[in-house]
Amino acid sequence: MSLLNDLININLSDTTEKIIAEYIWIGGSGMDLRSKARTLPGPVTDPAKLPKWNYDGSSTGQAPGEDSEVILYPQAIFKDPFRKGNNILVMCDAYTPAGEPIPTNKRFNAAKIFSNPAIAAEEPWYGIEQEYTLLQKDTNWPLGWPVGGFPGPQGPYYCGVGADKSFGRDIVDSHYKACLYAGINISGINGEVMPGQWEFQVGPAVGISAGDEVWVARYILERIAEIAGVVVSFDPKPIPGDWNGAGAHTNYSTKSMRNDGGLAVIKKAIEKLGLRHKEHIAAYGEGNERRLTGRHETADINTFSWGVANRGASVRVGRDTEKDGKGYFEDRRPASNMDPYVVTSMIAETTITWKP
Repeated sequence: MSLLNDLININLSDTTEKIIAEYIWIGGSGMDLRSKARTLPGPVTDPAKLPKWNYDGSSTGQAPGEDSEVILYPQAIFKDPFRKGNNILVMCDAYTPAGEPIPTNKRFNAAKIFSNPAIAAEEPWYGIEQEYTLLQKDTNWPLGWPVGGFPGPQGPYYCGVGADKSFGRDIVDSHYKACLYAGINISGINGEVMPGQWEFQVGPAVGISAGDEVWVARYILERIAEIAGVVVSFDPKPIPGDWNGAGAHTNYSTKSMRNDGGLAVIKKAIEKLGLRHKEHIAAYGEGNERRLTGRHETADINTFSWGVANRGASVRVGRDTEKDGKGYFEDRRPASNMDPYVVTSMIAETTITWKP
């Protein structure tokens, strides 16, 4: 095994200019990440200088067998924490050979929204709290739980330490450092309320880059869990009953909200979100009705509410924001399996350009 490790860790730049680029895209389910690698003649830092590529869309549920070619357009570059050196991870989106975005390409529409001058002028910032659950591979039961049984009730596990409270920290810490290495603006991690559940935060990120960074952070997490022989679940309620679900709370601000008098702008934005509650819920992740029950720090899925420091509301405004009269708010409705391209662009559109 040590020889394998030596080979995996070969530094290519000792002998060649060539680099390896791992092209990443989202498969047909909207949650399955796919990737494949290619050799490039030398280092690249600008996605526009990368070649387009293609894949067999009939094998990812994104094209019929008789017309299976889907084209990858490189959109964002990150350093590769697995191969290191000048090697890169490339976040792509997917198009037909005629140049039309395929139906599962949610990035295309998000980029269009973020390039609207009215939205770009507001410089929308995001901080996304991605919760997830680590599962034992053979049983699909959370890490650290007795097989077929349950641990003690929630309470000691949130930000907990110790072998009886914290399960999978090596994976979480490796992921944290790998994301920083890759150039993702990961801002923190913590153990969550349900044992075996964790969270990482991405942000502040501006506009479309928030979606790119969350997707690549998910990819890196899946790859690290693969090495550890553990399964990552983004299900919003992996264990039914008296256990917390998993969300992707989305913290948001615009230039007007961050400036003096911003609290009034925040209140107007929240009012608009309330008017489009149903549309947002429909776009905020599959199975969210199992999570948004009004219990376990959630608001009921059918009712829109907001409050200061209220974790049982749809939207929470922080005490600091209230005190300063400006700042940001948190949309607590998105599920852990939400598409960050959809959620971030929809929040911007509703709060900035949508006219009730």
